[in-house]
Amino acid sequence: MAYNYDISKLPAMQAVLMPTERMPETPVIKGHDFNKGNDLDSIMQSMLTTGFQATAVGQAVNEINRMINWRLSDEPITPETDPDHLDPEFRANTRTRIFLGYTSNLVSAGTREQIRYLVEHRMVDALVTTAGGVEEDFIKCLADTYMGDFSLKGSELRMQGLNRIGNMLVPNSNYVKFEEWIMPILDEMHKEQTENGVSWTPSKIIARLGQEINNPESIAYWAWKNDIPIFCPPLTDGSIGDMLFFHSYKKQYPAPIRCDIVEDLKRINDFAMRAFPRRTGMIILGGGVPKHHICNANLMRNGADFSVFVNTAQEFDGCDSGARPDEAISWGKIKIDAQPVKVYADATVILPLLLSQTFAKHWKPKEKDVSVPV
Repeated sequence: MAYNYDISKLPAMQAVLMPTERMPETPVIKGHDFNKGNDLDSIMQSMLTTGFQATAVGQAVNEINRMINWRLSDEPITPETDPDHLDPEFRANTRTRIFLGYTSNLVSAGTREQIRYLVEHRMVDALVTTAGGVEEDFIKCLADTYMGDFSLKGSELRMQGLNRIGNMLVPNSNYVKFEEWIMPILDEMHKEQTENGVSWTPSKIIARLGQEINNPESIAYWAWKNDIPIFCPPLTDGSIGDMLFFHSYKKQYPAPIRCDIVEDLKRINDFAMRAFPRRTGMIILGGGVPKHHICNANLMRNGADFSVFVNTAQEFDGCDSGARPDEAISWGKIKIDAQPVKVYADATVILPLLLSQTFAKHWKPKEKDVSVPV
């Protein structure tokens, strides 16, 4: 038996296929077509219209390029503009002050080489990391880290004198070499504190160690050479802390080495506050102390202008590591009118892709920065 009716008028059909009133005014989803080649630039350009985290990667590329390309000359001159900021050369050479944050696991990994590249060529202005992010940089100058596997059994590794960082292995002997290298330096630092009244801070200690390592493979070496501060509030939370602990028994009088974190806190907050008339940008790989320390410094200037977060943390437990940029806006750590981006991904995968389309692609030798220094 044939039925003569319009199926589109059935209630079920009307409920399932609601009529489209108008199309969204957004880009059409379209990914890279490998029939057109295997070019990295083309692949990366297609990220923006691929969807999901690929689109976030494309947005991060755009945000970092905005961060890099901004100059004070892009801003209009108004009656309120400081007379000292009117010179065209000054305006053309005044760029974004960029903060880079990263966790220690990224220095243990091959991401270290990409971070070092940024510091070597003065593409960033200040770094914040954890104790492991400092010491692993030096330890890799003294001995190698090796590939392992996530499934290797901890009890067996312990008996072999091997330490596992994810799927990487660090021999105990590496830390023995580190102790042999750092202890004489700590002796000299203690002498300078005792005889010359040197006040040590985490950033001063890291700069001194960067000078002493004298190795162009090191992040800290280039940071020292280019006068880029490395801030590390939890400097004692790792092997460096162990070395300072042991050294405190070796050199107790008149006092062990002191490390003033408040002086460094003032330094990084001033670094953000006194960036004006520059804008500030944040590139933060991972979470924890580096993420919050950079964001909090930018709170002191009512928020960063450009922000890119790359981490795998979720926001649902309320931790700062997983907090989305919008939460930072609520605190005044990112400006209300900013266009921040968070990429939910492993930074070891994402950072080289971001660099390929930003710093490595567009960076020119640094212009003379005629802005007021801190």
